[in-house]
Amino acid sequence: MTYYDVSIPISQREIDELRVGDTAHVSGVLVTARDAAHKYMVETFVSSGAVPADEQAFYDVLRRYLAQGVIYHCGPIMTQNLDGAWQCVSAGPTTSIREEVYEAEVIAHFGLRGVIGKGGMGTRTLDALRRHGAVYFHAVGGAASLIAHTVRNVLAVYKLQEFGVPEAFWVLHVERLPVVVTMDSHGNSIHDIVEAESREALQRLLAVEC
Repeated sequence: MTYYDVSIPISQREIDELRVGDTAHVSGVLVTARDAAHKYMVETFVSSGAVPADEQAFYDVLRRYLAQGVIYHCGPIMTQNLDGAWQCVSAGPTTSIREEVYEAEVIAHFGLRGVIGKGGMGTRTLDALRRHGAVYFHAVGGAASLIAHTVRNVLAVYKLQEFGVPEAFWVLHVERLPVVVTMDSHGNSIHDIVEAESREALQRLLAVEC
């Protein structure tokens, strides 16, 4: 296990070096996206066959930030100052498996290098990480205030009126957000290992009771 400082945008070489169990601090500009945001990206851009004219400007924004970039599964709590500027109060990770139905397509379409969340993801996402050169970073649940302190600036917000604060696309400049690599670009997943070991332990316990 190795420690890394990871800067967004992330190169393919850096992704290839990362292995499950490695710890890292992630710095740079990332985009938050939860259920509504993922559904929107897939239905509007990935599956539609053509970008709607009235969505082209936002599509270009997403392409700029997500190519070699990072999506954070997070529904932040924000406050707005009198001058209109936003401040992040809480930025804990959302359970990532909720995005399993969408994530592989988002990774492939936008060229993501990283996904941050909690709890890991399934086989479709793991295969997409391997095929497209990306990793899953696990952020610590219950550390929402601590993670909020890594947000140096709220650069922009998109789809706020449509989706609301937790589900909107927030563009955040973070500095040294602490994470652990739990799914890598080589097809390895700590979550699969833990599940298999837990299943074996349960079977042993059941055998003893019988």
